[in-house]
Amino acid sequence: MPLSYNNHRRTLTQFLIEERRRFPSASGDFNALILDVAIACKAIARAVAFGELGGVMGNHAAEEGGSVNVQGETQKKLDVLSNDVFIRRTEWAGNLAGMASEEMDVPYQIRGQYPRGKYLLVFDPLDGSSNIDVNVSVGSIFSVLRAPQDLDDMPRDQQRDVTEADFFQPGAMQVAAGYALYGPTTMLVLTVGDGVNGFTLDPSLGEFMLTHPHIQIPVDTHEFAINASNARFWEAPVKRYVDECLAGKSGPRAKDFNMRWIASMVAEAHRILMRGGVFLYPRDTKDPSKPGRLRLLYEANPIGMLMEQAGGRASTGEVPMLGVQPTSLHQRIGLVFGSKNEVERIERYHAEPIKHELDNPLFTERSLFRDARF
Repeated sequence: MPLSYNNHRRTLTQFLIEERRRFPSASGDFNALILDVAIACKAIARAVAFGELGGVMGNHAAEEGGSVNVQGETQKKLDVLSNDVFIRRTEWAGNLAGMASEEMDVPYQIRGQYPRGKYLLVFDPLDGSSNIDVNVSVGSIFSVLRAPQDLDDMPRDQQRDVTEADFFQPGAMQVAAGYALYGPTTMLVLTVGDGVNGFTLDPSLGEFMLTHPHIQIPVDTHEFAINASNARFWEAPVKRYVDECLAGKSGPRAKDFNMRWIASMVAEAHRILMRGGVFLYPRDTKDPSKPGRLRLLYEANPIGMLMEQAGGRASTGEVPMLGVQPTSLHQRIGLVFGSKNEVERIERYHAEPIKHELDNPLFTERSLFRDARF
């Protein structure tokens, strides 16, 4: 394909410069940080694309029985590599006061030889990594927060270390959020608080090109995504919602739904941004010690900001996601996001729970989803 094909498209750099012109008082630090994140995503995309050829498949430190992160999850080699890429590509420029990641127990301190900046970066370096070995799309999720002022005001040798509490900011306080999707094409989907835009990596130029401007999620949908194997642990409002979807045209919704499940939230979010839908990973009773599966700071909040900026909605199922006050660095939470009308329906079912039993063979007492033998 000739290079002139993309001459009319804006690069990510051009897009950010134009956004900055709308805010003349802004410094270039923010743009520089986003571009560093984009470089990290390009490097990870290359590693993912090489797969087994690059020697990065399988569990980390497999010869020693594997390693486990703070989440209690076995780390893949690409988890560790991706985390390191994010750190090395972003810490040096003087834009960050600190970082937090799914793969690190505590906040990352910017090393002494580098200046500190006024932003905090939180990220899941490789979401959906359980799919790596079967060649299913994976991605990276990131969020940018403003650092507390006292981290930036003092001379470098007098600045305090960043603490966990510095990251405890509701999602509404995010300055930017986005994800990279490593699929048939590599995409960067970004919001800087003024809508959502999608950029596709042009491998011939090595540049992210604006290909999906002003993404908007349809308010209605006929698709939902949920892990149905957990049905026996769902709360009543979630059971009610799924039962009604499964009932199709003959049920109370009077229309047929399709059910999807990829087990890669980036891929789920991308599908919903492109064509609508609703994703549910709700709080359930499977493990009472965990009030949800997904992490608030570096998964639910950035995806929530993207959904809200694209005209969708993100929720715990009961309250808006972006209003939740974080209380711990790796806090887990239930998450529902996607087409606005469907998410609001689920919130309504939580606000007014009713006893609901549907005559559906999948959910009878000895059904596929309820029989304890399965």
